[in-house]
Amino acid sequence: MSQTKILLDESEIPTHWYNVVADMPNAPAPVLGPDGNPIGPEALTAIFPMSLIEQEVSAERWIEIPEKVREIYQLWRPAPMFRAHRLEQALGTPARIYYKYEGVSPAGSHKPNTAVAQAYYNKEAGIKRLATETGAGQWGSSLSMVGKMFGLEVRVYMVKVSYEQKPFRRSMMHTWGGEVIASPSTHTAAGRKILAEHPDSPGSLGIAISEAAEEAASRPDTNYALGSVLNHVLLHQTVIGLEAKKQFEKVGDYPDMIFAPCGGGSNFGGAAFPFFADKAAGKEIRLVAVEPASCPTLTRGHYAYDFGDSVGLTPLLKMYTLGHDFVPPGIHAGGLRYHGDSALVSQLYNEQLIEAVAVKQNATFEAGVLFAQHEGIIPAPESNHAIAACIDEARRCKESGEAKTLFFNLSGHGHFDMGAYDRYFSGELEDYAYPEEEIEAALHRLPKVG
Repeated sequence: MSQTKILLDESEIPTHWYNVVADMPNAPAPVLGPDGNPIGPEALTAIFPMSLIEQEVSAERWIEIPEKVREIYQLWRPAPMFRAHRLEQALGTPARIYYKYEGVSPAGSHKPNTAVAQAYYNKEAGIKRLATETGAGQWGSSLSMVGKMFGLEVRVYMVKVSYEQKPFRRSMMHTWGGEVIASPSTHTAAGRKILAEHPDSPGSLGIAISEAAEEAASRPDTNYALGSVLNHVLLHQTVIGLEAKKQFEKVGDYPDMIFAPCGGGSNFGGAAFPFFADKAAGKEIRLVAVEPASCPTLTRGHYAYDFGDSVGLTPLLKMYTLGHDFVPPGIHAGGLRYHGDSALVSQLYNEQLIEAVAVKQNATFEAGVLFAQHEGIIPAPESNHAIAACIDEARRCKESGEAKTLFFNLSGHGHFDMGAYDRYFSGELEDYAYPEEEIEAALHRLPKVG
């Protein structure tokens, strides 16, 4: 029998995270304050512990993973990698398809990889509470889970449209002791401002970030935790790609192309960045970020300085953005509904070192159903984006006869997203392409820098 599962022992859990900054050809663009001048690490101490701030600005290639973090990782790591033999056969492709399955974590996604680390460092700094945002609920679930492990209170501002679409994610957060609030809310000045202007606002990740960051900055016992975008978050997620490299070594193969969903960037960075180290050393490999056509940050956004939140409370990051007040439609891939993107991912894309594609909603569900029917796992809507792009490439390989090795990150299961699948089967899902004039209008409201 040919190998299907490629497994690692717990002793092979990575001992260090990989920092892509060490291998980037150009230093990351500086973070700016409201006045347009670069800010130092001290500007972030109101909402982050110094240990995470140091990771945020570090250029060291390897950062040691604390033993307590690795011990909790043992609950689900190393995550399995699979060869998708049945999918290959169904497609009739000569391509070899592999996927890393992060849905084996207790929360059902890749998000605990950074939640454990952030909770650990905040606990070490004497923090009692964490405030955060969540889109689809994967991040809020993960932080609620590990918050309880470290004795931290967790308050989650959940994007309102997802709060209503995904009630069982709320139940998971409650089970782990997290408090969940639909955003925009009346709990914060940012939320009240949005509701005054747009009483029926469906919310957005940018708005939820504003609320969580405001709360963290206003309470000395509370810090802010972010599930994506920032450098230290992508750093923690590199356990995915580091394990995958070992697994490819075990079967004597190596990917020609890597696909991962991309909203804020942690999913993509976690899977692709460790392989970027090889690309930087001269190896041929294509790294493809896959985003929704309805929230096309990399493929239709503008590379500029912008706020990470909707109200303008965060420092200015240079990134691909659709404008900080952009409110995307309520697609079911709630984890990908973000107006901007990781500064690191954005810079690599701007320098043409990685690629990006946008996929329509119905095509992602078509790919997810095809995958589920042959591989068994029902993927999260976010993960379906990577699957769709990978399947498209596998079909191109069928036409060309190329036997490429394709790898994607299956970042979470879709067990709590079956309502979205039901809507797909009944033909109710829309392929929403954001109007160019609305994108242009949002980009005109970017902060003026320089």
